[in-house]
Parts: sequence; structure tokens; C-alpha cells
Amino acid sequence: PRAGALTMRSNPPNTEFRRFYERGDLPIAVEHSGAGNRIQWKVDIEKLDYHHYLPIFVDGLREKEEPYRFLAIQGTFDMLEHGGGKILPVIPQLIIPFKTALNTRDPAVIVVVLKVLQQLVISGDMIGEALVPYYRQLLPIFNLFKNNNVNVGDKIVYNQRKRVNLGDLIQETLELFEANGGEDAFINIKYMVPTYESCV
Repeated sequence: PRAGALTMRSNPPNTEFRRFYERGDLPIAVEHSGAGNRIQWKVDIEKLDYHHYLPIFVDGLREKEEPYRFLAIQGTFDMLEHGGGKILPVIPQLIIPFKTALNTRDPAVIVVVLKVLQQLVISGDMIGEALVPYYRQLLPIFNLFKNNNVNVGDKIVYNQRKRVNLGDLIQETLELFEANGGEDAFINIKYMVPTYESCV
């Protein structure tokens, strides 16, 4: 029988993000504009309490229903962009939401999480190194999906620009982890993802 390692797991819509948003506790609203939707922040992003809000937004990354999905993804990227030094102390609180999202084994969710992790690693000093102790939580799913590339033969893939190919994204993310993770990064990645080759 098939082991079903790549089978999607249940992804109940019980995210903290949804709960807080429905209660009206998040300082955000959808701003509808001609060029596409944006998030309207009701407070200055720099003044937010990152310990409180960032884990909630990261928890919302596994949402698949609108507007929760859009708000969680865009809100996370906005906070990472403006966070600077506030992000590093919050890293330990982000691991469980990241792990929960990855464990859904839903390609659409994993793609979003990978892009957020890439942004996270480059959004401040020392963040790459701070993630190294948590590779055991994050990388098993990377290892499962690492070779999950689309083989289209000699056809042209037009959605390359959207960066939704899991195998490529995982490779990119691991390379970023290694480049920003200090001297212990490679050996720790290699332990969890044996087929990874160093890019440095």
C-alpha cells in the first residue's frame, strides 16, 4: 500500500488569525483599489507589538479562504518589511505556526510559507542563524517535497514567473538558509535533507 507521505492533511479553518480578525482585534482592513487590493493598516506598522501580532499573522498563512488568506499573507509580508530588529526576538514563537502550515502538506500553502520564510531570512541580521536550531521542525517537509518538480517534457511552463514550482522554491529557500545561517547551517540542512548540495 502507498504510504501517503505527500497526501494533503486536514487543514481546519481554526486559525488564530481568523479568530482575531472576526473579533475585530486586528488593526487591518481590506483597501479596494483599481490596481488590486491592499491592506489598510489602522496603526503604524512600526509601532505594532510584534510578539503579539506576527505569530497570529503567520498562523493565518494556512488559510485558503478569502479575505483571510490575502490579509494574512499580505500582512505578514508588510510586517517583515517594516520589522527590522523587532523580528529576531519573535523567531521562537513563529516556529509552531510555520510547522503547522507546512504539515498540511498542501502545495498551495507550502508555496506561501516558503516565500514568507525566504523573506524572513533576509529581513534582518542574525535571523538566518536564529533559525538553525529549528531546522528539525521545518525541514522534514522540505525533504519530502524537494524533488517535487513539474516535468513537462519539451513544453513551455508559463507560470514560472509566479514561482509556484515546489521543488525550485525549496531549493531556493535552502540555499538562502545556508547562505544566511552561519557556519553550522550546511551540516544541519544536510542532516535533515540528505540530497541537498552546498551552494556556497
